[in-house]
Amino acid sequence: MIEITAIATPSLGDRSYLATDGSAALVIDPQRDFDRVLELAAARGVTITDVFETHIHNDYVTGGYALARATGAAYHVNAADQVTFTRTPVTDGDVVEVGAMRLRALATPGHTFTHLSYELTGGGTAVTVFTGGSLLNGSTGRTDLLGAEHKVELARAQHGSARRLARDLPDGASVCPTHGFGSFCSATEASGLASTIGDEKHVNPALTLPEAEFVATMLAGLDAYPAYYAHMGPANAAGPPAPDLTPPRQAGAAELRRRIDAGEWVVDLRSRTAFAAGHLRGSLNFELGDNFPTYLGWLIPWGTPLTLIGPTAADVAAAQRELVRIGIDKVAAAATGRAAAWAEGETLRAYPVANFAGLDRSRGVRSVVLDVRRDGEWSQSHLDGAVHIPLHELAARLGELPAGQVWVHCQAGYRASVAASLLDAAGIPVVLVDDEFAAAQRTGLVPGVA
Repeated sequence: MIEITAIATPSLGDRSYLATDGSAALVIDPQRDFDRVLELAAARGVTITDVFETHIHNDYVTGGYALARATGAAYHVNAADQVTFTRTPVTDGDVVEVGAMRLRALATPGHTFTHLSYELTGGGTAVTVFTGGSLLNGSTGRTDLLGAEHKVELARAQHGSARRLARDLPDGASVCPTHGFGSFCSATEASGLASTIGDEKHVNPALTLPEAEFVATMLAGLDAYPAYYAHMGPANAAGPPAPDLTPPRQAGAAELRRRIDAGEWVVDLRSRTAFAAGHLRGSLNFELGDNFPTYLGWLIPWGTPLTLIGPTAADVAAAQRELVRIGIDKVAAAATGRAAAWAEGETLRAYPVANFAGLDRSRGVRSVVLDVRRDGEWSQSHLDGAVHIPLHELAARLGELPAGQVWVHCQAGYRASVAASLLDAAGIPVVLVDDEFAAAQRTGLVPGVA
């Protein structure tokens, strides 16, 4: 009996997989913090003998190389990938036996040129296909991460790869993608948490649309993706070492002030409302949660010294784990406890928090409404008269904001809270609109929507 267990990383929208026959085990696309994989294998009493990568990842630093070294497992990476480490090369059609399991490599270019999927067979039946960034649940992996000049060619290849999987695998085979659970590697929003080849034949655009229509539709839906992606491919091609999760050195109030004044990032992990109620001047708010690594990694100038402050050491440790997944390995310092202790006599800054109903009531006196959603969200609907600057562009475009108090909103509040802290750090008076955009539509703030 083959058991397949997904290891979810909700903050990045990805899944890794451990498959076992009860004795031997294999791992697909492990995340950087592979201790989770080791714990899972130990709980089942199985030995990891093989680790497979579907592709050189663009959205996270892999744990595959370090996991293979730690366990003595064979590390299977496409023979065509340009890497600097020793691997067990694999190519289209290769079959690897892992205990009673049989894994066959299938070339599925599209998300990358050298992308592989892996068909898992047990007892002579294809039970699963690990699709990485190829065929997702109701979608496919995006094709522009290797450069806009390749996106059309790769989109056509993605269509062909999805068709190959649908042609070569039985309808009952489960589809186990790495991306598509909120990852920006997904071309469009994926649907559902489980699927089969038969399911995808009915709903996946790559399988229901002709090539030209699929390519045009997919490319039209692509929006911005995190800036830190640029650093992931090179890191993964170099064979990333195991992460160091040693707790950072504790910093006192004077050091925190010195670091902020020197232009370093001091990031407050508390809730957006707690931060708004009182925080260190010049600190930035990235509330600890599923959005934390994506937006911090997207916005921080790469290599900027980073200090984390939060209520408890557990909060700092959780943030540190999230950050090593995207290659931010070194946290300069940390501080825990109450905000007043971090300030040590310095007056804490604060700003108001409102909802869309409050924004509606203030229309006669407010100065500026700032929408920090992405271009695709703005084009669907937006508040009349709002200024639009996507969050990832805000730091470089602060000079475009009209004078006056800025009411900042996004789709659900997280990006607006980050933006509010950036504005506050720059000395711009701000009101955080901590609300769902649907509320703005219900209040009539959005033209044409009641």
